[in-house]
Amino acid sequence: MGAWRPMELMVTERQVFTMLLTKKYTIESKEAGGYNQEHTKKIEYNMSKTLVQFLNEAVDKFSDSPFLYEAREGVNYTSLTYKEVQTKAREFAAGLIALGVKQGDRVALMSEGKNNWIVGELGVLHTGAICVPLSVKLDTEHDIAFRVNHSECSIIIASDQQISKIRPMKKAFETITKYILIDPENELQDDEILFDTVLDMGKNILQENNDLLDRRISELTPDTLANISYTSGTTANPKGIMLSHGNYVCNSEQAVELLNGIPAYFRQLLIIPWDHSFGHTAGIYAFMKCGASIASVAMGKSSIEVLRNVPKSLKEINPHLIMSVPALASNFRKNIESGIEKQGEFTSNLFKKALKVAYEYNKEGFNKGGGAKFWLKPLYAMYDKIIFSKVRQSFASNMKFFIGGGALLDIELQRFFYAIGIPMYQGYGLSEATPIISANSPTAHKLGSSGKPVPNMDIKIVDDNLLEVPIGERGEIIIRGGNVMKGYWKNPEATAETIVDNWLRTGDMGYIDRDGYLFVLGRTKSLLISDDGEKFSPEGIEESIMAKSSLIEQIVLYNNQKPYTTALIVPNVTELKKHTSDANEAAKLIETEIARYLKGGELENMFPHRWIPSGFAIIEEPFSESNGMINSTMKIVKHKVYDAYAERINQLYTPEGKKATSPYNIEVLDKLLK
Repeated sequence: MGAWRPMELMVTERQVFTMLLTKKYTIESKEAGGYNQEHTKKIEYNMSKTLVQFLNEAVDKFSDSPFLYEAREGVNYTSLTYKEVQTKAREFAAGLIALGVKQGDRVALMSEGKNNWIVGELGVLHTGAICVPLSVKLDTEHDIAFRVNHSECSIIIASDQQISKIRPMKKAFETITKYILIDPENELQDDEILFDTVLDMGKNILQENNDLLDRRISELTPDTLANISYTSGTTANPKGIMLSHGNYVCNSEQAVELLNGIPAYFRQLLIIPWDHSFGHTAGIYAFMKCGASIASVAMGKSSIEVLRNVPKSLKEINPHLIMSVPALASNFRKNIESGIEKQGEFTSNLFKKALKVAYEYNKEGFNKGGGAKFWLKPLYAMYDKIIFSKVRQSFASNMKFFIGGGALLDIELQRFFYAIGIPMYQGYGLSEATPIISANSPTAHKLGSSGKPVPNMDIKIVDDNLLEVPIGERGEIIIRGGNVMKGYWKNPEATAETIVDNWLRTGDMGYIDRDGYLFVLGRTKSLLISDDGEKFSPEGIEESIMAKSSLIEQIVLYNNQKPYTTALIVPNVTELKKHTSDANEAAKLIETEIARYLKGGELENMFPHRWIPSGFAIIEEPFSESNGMINSTMKIVKHKVYDAYAERINQLYTPEGKKATSPYNIEVLDKLLK
């Protein structure tokens, strides 16, 4: 078989996870993850380290080992050792102090992944200041300015791509005094300074006197805030999640223990955005603890160019592990299957047969080869040797497994990667939990689940009254431990609603099975979740459409890890009849109402276009209390709506069903308009 090259990847982020901290407290915890045991044990959360101490410990053990790999031009990677990163972080910190950064100040960081992303954040943390990582996907002045002003940042650290976006917005920033440019720039504005210049300033200061920086470091505690990580703004304005040094140390150690360690020789290509909560903890700090290495994607002059560099970077770095999100995993699969098809019909058929055997033998992972399937082992081994090993060699020969975060990975996608010998272990978390709550691992995995909860954390499944439900029953997932956020920045009301008696209410529905695996079923608040893991609250869009369109009586939006959003619509028949009695024309009128929110429409700037429905199904029966679709508080019970109209929703993700004038819509409208 010949080799094939990875195709371009559409990598999108979604900010996923983060949580609370107290220095040291003891709680009663039921065995087996807090589930219905007759006796309890005491778990002690002792967060005795700061992230600066975490780095220092890594330097003591792995001083000369490579920590960061970067390719500034082409794919010629160079590395920085743990000691070199520590030195640069201290120099940058001293430079920040010279610029006037004080303890508790906020410093925004907006950049693609590169060495100075980590040097910059570590430098901020050394000063006792708080890093505010901003997503490179933020584009509008409103989105960026809100986060910068709400956190009252004094400095923004930005890459070349991001500073070009930020410059026209400078007047919107109320507290910024200086911009630090990560990349070389020939023409600086008056309020801008180069990252390397700040390093040089700090180096000169440290050569004369270390005391000022060392005093700052000595005053850090595990309770000191490290980050304010903003949610994606799914309801009104985004919330700033306050994460301490201890939160990150705790969750990194939890993650490493759950994985039974990360070998120091491991390299990972950190493709997902570095502000991404999942990549931040699991990608940067967990690897730091173990002395392993992190590589960024080779740099480019635009986001598209960076994406095009992913295949080259994979080949050059040949990673042992990749952090993945569903959109990335799907593109990897498409790439592999495309390469197989190019090998011809014989190879393609052989690959399909091999997958079928692998699926039967692997089952759900934890029961691999069990029962009557043991006889498939030699056949699977043969297919692995003649075809799957070639796939792995072409993709990344060192790859041991993926870790999946963000939205839930489709189980069939998990089966695919498990079959070819690069398992994709699904995890679960959210930013308020720093973010990792559970994950599958090489030693304990069940495909379709979100794995086992991290150690040294309590987890319960509860009903609406926060009472624990029996094993296997669904309810809200709540957790308690050292990875729980300190709260929301300047938002005590939201904090009080989310953290109740030290328990973090995740807002996610799920259950734990008898083997201790967590299954996540979706949001209690029915958030839209795209295929790249981003979330958005549908209520504002739904309310706006119903308020502004006389033709739409009720609407429920849907997106559960799908490529586009869809809707179930109950039309206002009386109003429709004023305009037409023709079903086709009626369907097009409703389509026009939705189009008002898209590009060129009068309401195009109200909501992100990806959450406006691309297809809709006309529903004949209104949602009501009598059919169980509306509760006693007159709110639509969305999970019941989704269950009742599952078939119609599935049709909306077909080319024919997506059309406004689909046969089903015409059939329903014909009945309604008679």
